[in-house]
Formats: sequence, structure tokens, C-alpha cells
Amino acid sequence: MIMQSLDDRLHDHRRGGTGGGCRSLISACSSRARLNVVTDTPLEAPQCSYKGCRASAVWALRWNNPKVHTPERRKIWLACDDHREHLSTFLNVRGFLRDVVRYDELDETEVPGTP
Repeated sequence: MIMQSLDDRLHDHRRGGTGGGCRSLISACSSRARLNVVTDTPLEAPQCSYKGCRASAVWALRWNNPKVHTPERRKIWLACDDHREHLSTFLNVRGFLRDVVRYDELDETEVPGTP
């Protein structure tokens, strides 16, 4: 029997499931760490948040929307080398980008998909 990861079940909408498919430029789902339901072990490395990109994340873009988030709140998008500039520009022109750091420099509490 093949076990589907919890993340796959919760985010089935990426493949056109109940949520109708991600339509945005950014697929926030891809930045979550994926865990095997049975063993609680990672299934794959964190991926770039650019829609459709499956490359491993190298960069973490910390951002917030001041109209929605408190000033200290930080959301995080992950980026590969190829999409870092594009995603940074997307956030920066909207006034959302706060800083960019290497993914391996993130504090454990900041890593997307961790409790």
C-alpha cells in the first residue's frame, strides 16, 4: 500500500483537486516541508515558491503586507537561484520585501512547514 503524504492530501488542490488548482504566480504550497505520514521524515528538500518550479530552495525572502500583517510579522517565500531576483522584484514593487537571506541561515522557527 502506498501512503500519500499528509501534505499531498492537504494540498491536493495543486493538482486540480478540491481547491481547483493554484492560479497565482506563487505557489505557497511548494514551500512547505513535506513529511511522510507514517514516519514523520522529510520526503523532499524545500522547493522554490515560484509557480511550477521544483528546484531546491537556496534563498528565503522575508516579507509582510503592512495592510494585513503586524510590523513584526514575517512571511517567507523560498527561491532557487534562478527565481530569486524575480520573486524579490515582485515583492519589492509592492513594498512587501523586508530582507533576503540564504535558506540555511533561517532560524528553525522560521522554516516553512515546521510546527
